[in-house]
Order: sequence, then structure tokens, then C-alpha cells
Amino acid sequence: MNIQQYMQNIGVEARKASRLMASADTNQKNIALNAIAAAILREKSTLLAANKLDLEAAKANGLEPAMLDRLTITEKSIINMAEGLNQIASLADPIGEMSNFKYRPSGIQIGQMRVPLGVIGIIYEARPNVTVDAAGLCIKSGNAAILRGGSEAIHCNQALAKLVHEGLAAADLPTTAVQIVETTDRAAVGELITMKQYVDVIVPRGGKGLIERISNDARIPVIKHLDGNCHVYVDDEADFTKALRILENSKTQRLGTCNTTESLLIARSVAADMLPKLAAMLTSHGIEIRGCAETCALVSQAIPATEEDYYTEYLAAIISCKVVSGLDEAIAHINEHSSQHTEAIVTENYTKSRRFLREVDSSSVMVNASTRFADGFEYGFGAEIGISTDKLHARGPVGLEGLTSLKYVVLGDGHVRA
Repeated sequence: MNIQQYMQNIGVEARKASRLMASADTNQKNIALNAIAAAILREKSTLLAANKLDLEAAKANGLEPAMLDRLTITEKSIINMAEGLNQIASLADPIGEMSNFKYRPSGIQIGQMRVPLGVIGIIYEARPNVTVDAAGLCIKSGNAAILRGGSEAIHCNQALAKLVHEGLAAADLPTTAVQIVETTDRAAVGELITMKQYVDVIVPRGGKGLIERISNDARIPVIKHLDGNCHVYVDDEADFTKALRILENSKTQRLGTCNTTESLLIARSVAADMLPKLAAMLTSHGIEIRGCAETCALVSQAIPATEEDYYTEYLAAIISCKVVSGLDEAIAHINEHSSQHTEAIVTENYTKSRRFLREVDSSSVMVNASTRFADGFEYGFGAEIGISTDKLHARGPVGLEGLTSLKYVVLGDGHVRA
């Protein structure tokens, strides 16, 4: 296969499809989404069989546990895929929405209209659900998508692609609006991230190595986050029962996700009472604790942490822990060590919670809630195309609005400039 020509052909078709998608009406897009959802539920057994093939190959190739977790789909996750598509269909269509109109002294009206970005290239590892989430969000936001999933999920991604094309055809929309790159040759990624004449934005989802490569080599704007070093800070005015539940869910529900907590901070005045109990819960889940000197003095099972530990996204049964003097030190530590993904405070003090929300520089900041909520589905977006820790264009979970842009519109009635 000539990879360059193959990718150029995909780009040409995506650009053509993007113009048709930009003019598609809301009803057409919703018909497609609902049809894809129905097809996914209908073909549940087919998808599970395809995923089984991927998992067998991944285990044979020694894929690490966190990646196997991401690769695995279940009946529940298939139902969630369909539910996410139905939820996207139920959301308001952002395309064509006009806002911020005002009259100028000349008599003209100036406003803004929300429009699609155009062609979105999504490069991702392991997670088959990304195929569905990305397709659904791009369809509803009037974009065309080029999806390049990892080789480890090739069977499941191809099975899902057929169902996406079935849904697009049912709505009389171009099936080329969502194209799956069928080759596992890595040269295809190099082509995709440089085809600026066809692709308007790249969204990488995967490990830090993949995202760094894309960010460094792309000639197209990138929406990304490198890693998810998320924190939970237990304040000296925290409710212990809430702290225990929030930390348990944030760290132990799933180890291999970017919104899993990797670092625990606790106020010194409550550490002697709360930290051993929190540590016992973590240990019961098999979590290794790497802590500061004060942590190690209070928790017998803790081992000394290095400075590097406080910067690390483990994606494993490990958590770093530090005893801090209070809110000021907690905020300073987070802003120094976090990856600007998601941070949470557990406190009953309203003033402190407001300070935490205002001063912590991350894309999602939470009060008395698990970091695992940092997710497009949980935020009511139906799904997400990724999470952005950048500050320009989109930040946090990227849903429909993050896949659009604004253009200015001017209304006049024969007006000319004096």
C-alpha cells in the first residue's frame, strides 16, 4: 500500500464530506445517531467477539494491564456507547446558533454564528468506545472525522465503523463523513498530522508518548492533554466520611483512566487522625502508598516518595501522599506538580472551597466530589472527544461546543461605510 496516496485519498473524501455535513439539518444528524445506537445494541455479540480477538492478541503481545483495561468492552459498556449516542442526539444542535448581536452606530448589526471546525483527525490507543464517541460528536457538530485507532483494537474498531456507516446511510448522509484508517502502519499517523490542506484539527488520545509525538510533529492545531496527574486535597475542615468515599472512588474505581487520582494531600492538623484510616482503605484495595516523611511516620505501610513521584501519572495501584500545612500549601503544591487535568478538595468550609475553585489552575476543579466525574458523559455532553488541558479554544472535556468555532455575521439593509 502507498500510505501517502491512501491518506491523501481519505483527506480528499473527508473534505468533501465536511461540506455536506456542515449543511446537514438537525433531524438528519439525529436520525444517523439513533440508527448507529440501535445498530450497536443489535450487534452486541458481534462487537464482543471482535473485542475478544483484540484482547487475545493484546495479551499475547504483553500489553500492560492499564491498556488491557482500556481495550476491554463489556455488555454494559456497549449499552453506554448506545446511550451516549442517544444523549448526543437529544442535545441542542449548536450549528447555526447566532448570539451576541448588537447595533453599531452605523446601523448595522454585528453578531456571531457557531459553525463546524471542518475535518477532525482523531488518533487514539486501545479504547474502542472512542470510535463511537468521536463519530457521534463529529456527526452532531457537523464535522467530518478521520479516525486512526490503535492496532490493538483493529477488529473492534472495524466492526464499529461498519455500524457507523450504516447509520449515516440511513440518514442519507455521506458515509465518508466518518472514515476509519484501516492500515496499522504508523506512517499513516505521520501523514494525517501533516495534511493541513484537508484536516483542520488533530485530537490525540492515548499515552504520554503518543501525545508528545503528535504535539511535536503535527503541522495542524492539536487539542490535547499529556497526562492526568490528578489530586485530592483533604482539608482540615473535611468531613471524614466524605473524604473516605471520595478518595476510594477517585483512586480505586479504575486505575487506568486519566481522571483517576494519583496524589493525596492532607492538612497536617487532621493527618494523625484521618490519614491512617484513609491509608488502610487504600491498602485494602492493593494500593501502594509513596509518602513524605510525615506520611511514613503515620502510615507504617508507606514507603518514602521521591520528588518525581509527585509529578507522576501512575495509571497503576500506586498513589503519592503529602502532608501539607493547609490550603495555601495544597494549592501551591497542586499548581506546581499537577498536569492541569482535575483536582478536588474535600472541605465543609465554603470560603476555602471558593478559593480552591478560583486559584487551582486546572481544566476541572471540584468540591466534595470524585475526580472520576471529569468526563464528557458525566458532564452531560453525551460523550467527549477528549480532554484538553490547553487554554486556547477548548479546555476540559471536549463536547459539541469544543468541536465548533464562531464566525462573525453582519446584518444590514443597504448600509455602506461612510
